[in-house]
Amino acid sequence: MFERPASGERAVLVQLDLGQGAIDERLSELKLLALSAGASVEAVVHGKRAAPDSKLFAGSGKVQEIGEALRAHGADIVIFNHALSPGQQRNLERELQCMVIDRTALILDIFAQRARSHEGKLQVELAQLEHLATRLVRGWTHLERQKGGIGLRGPGEKQLETDRRLLGNRVKMLKMRLAQIEKQRKVRRRARERRDVLSVSLVGYTNAGKSTLFNALTKAGAYAADQLFATLDTTSRRLYVGGASVVLSDTVGFIRDLPHALVAAFQATLEETAQADLLLHVVDSASEDRDAQIAAVNQVLAEIGAADVPQILVWNKIDLTLAAAAVERGDCDKIRRVFLSARTGEGLDLLRDAIAEVAQQTFGDNADRSAGTTDERPEQT
Repeated sequence: MFERPASGERAVLVQLDLGQGAIDERLSELKLLALSAGASVEAVVHGKRAAPDSKLFAGSGKVQEIGEALRAHGADIVIFNHALSPGQQRNLERELQCMVIDRTALILDIFAQRARSHEGKLQVELAQLEHLATRLVRGWTHLERQKGGIGLRGPGEKQLETDRRLLGNRVKMLKMRLAQIEKQRKVRRRARERRDVLSVSLVGYTNAGKSTLFNALTKAGAYAADQLFATLDTTSRRLYVGGASVVLSDTVGFIRDLPHALVAAFQATLEETAQADLLLHVVDSASEDRDAQIAAVNQVLAEIGAADVPQILVWNKIDLTLAAAAVERGDCDKIRRVFLSARTGEGLDLLRDAIAEVAQQTFGDNADRSAGTTDERPEQT
């Protein structure tokens, strides 16, 4: 039998090169994720393999190296920047005698810390339970014990079966609650469509500056910080640009290899993005990995059915690259990119004009009739 070790906060990070490329960027991102989760990075173990080991993922020699790093630095948790199978996770914990988590569990932990709204908490709990469901078998010894005692002896059911049933019931209840919230969102969405209100969603890689840009445009005061997944809960504000009424929504940031459990759990929230009239794809122009980040965001957009929604690339953080505020147009004179700095405000007027132009093209004269005063009250999300 195997009891899972207690968790800790002094971490050893593991990044293997499996031929996926951009190893330095992936490792830098893992460090930011670990720090965002509240861990202190004590050591980093690198390695290169043609394919993951079926039993220990990293292979016995590399696991021995990880164990030495644990002891040398007094660490108490190992974080893999990869997806581990339940069996690999259990085998690694037996070998290392400490908690081992993978990239998915790390991101889920950050989401659990950051969720603030009722819907956000429900979505995170659903993702956590669906991830846990694959890791019940032989993960904890109490799940193997037969229920017994006075009045409970007999055929009965194993604790594992009880936990599976309770977990399944909880997942079903969470999905029902989220479905109810989604119905309410659809009613609000139809009301906006009847009023000819342009729906604009901010999307982008996590830490690209979406919330900072959202605050700069709406004066909303939404939480923004230089960390991954600083905000999870979708926030919407109405604003008035160039004679048009617009609802601007700040959504959860995307990331490379975003866990499918999270995409599924946040499907209802992300559908708001798929139903938008315009996406402002915020890009960290100062990042050397920006092209890969753009591709990662577009991959998630395709997964949620938002690949065909019109986009304007917002080239943010020009204050760090010393670029000038500008608008770049593509085919048919359509706006392709806007260069700005959400932090300093340089170029914000160009983005407002771009949004107003899209609203005019979308609704024509109706945009002027639907316009009103700026409304800073949040839409219920």
